Amino acid sequence: MTTDREAPLLWAATVLEGLGLEPVGQVGWPHLRRWSALARIPTTGGPVWLKVVPPELRHEAALTALVAGRRPDAVVEVHGHEPDRGWLLMADAGRSLRELVPEERDLSRWRPALALYAGVQRDLVGDVDAMLAAGVPDLRGDRLLTSYAALVDDLDLGADARAAVPEVGGLVEALADSGVPDSVQHDDLHDAQVFVGATGRMQITDWGDACVAHPFLSLAVTLDGVIGWGLDDVEGAEDVRPYQRSYLEVWAEHLGRAVADLEAPARAARVLGWACRVVNGHVPGDPEPTRARAGMLVSGLRRAR
Repeated sequence: MTTDREAPLLWAATVLEGLGLEPVGQVGWPHLRRWSALARIPTTGGPVWLKVVPPELRHEAALTALVAGRRPDAVVEVHGHEPDRGWLLMADAGRSLRELVPEERDLSRWRPALALYAGVQRDLVGDVDAMLAAGVPDLRGDRLLTSYAALVDDLDLGADARAAVPEVGGLVEALADSGVPDSVQHDDLHDAQVFVGATGRMQITDWGDACVAHPFLSLAVTLDGVIGWGLDDVEGAEDVRPYQRSYLEVWAEHLGRAVADLEAPARAARVLGWACRVVNGHVPGDPEPTRARAGMLVSGLRRAR
């Protein structure tokens, strides 16, 4: 991503001054991608992070602030945000599960992380209108089906992806009948998005890919794209059922239902979630990741038949 770095840095300095913090040392830009730029700013109170996103992702700033307002315990502290410009100034989040899990040779941190995330989704059910007004993509129900079918044709993702359209429609209908309300759906909840601070507090970061959709769709990436591959990156190496249960228990308590009642919607969502990634994660001019996600969808449909 190309960006004017001076303006957001001046804004960040003003925010820091209001907090009684002063920049010290050299600012680094360790992350420069087409979809975001991330700066590490050393300060008298420790490092802070400035994130700058392009116009099509500016909703991330407003959404992150909304989530932080509802669940400050679950996300990194937001020092300031400029939703019209897509700027976010955040505290340091600590270390990611991508760093910690290989060191500890243990995936168990994912269980409280998934429970935490489910709680965030539960607590934002009433904020759907606010999220949509902020520009968060709307991929509820038939909107997901229509968007998937259109993208398959536009990109010519192949016969299997095109043939999957009716089955995608069936999964959409199944989840619509699940009795689980739509909410925020992170859509890319992997091990570099969950951090553990110095006090042990878990924080969920990077809401730029989020959409409004069936909340269970998040399980596709987290369970089958990350946890299921175990510690040594072998597909199917880890039994994901305990992790899924940690997530579903939060929803079961909220809805007054048994966990077993939510297992069928979770299975459907773990397949349909890849259709959401096809649509929501597509970057124009870079079709290969989209093709790979379509392949995950097709594989999931085959296993579910």
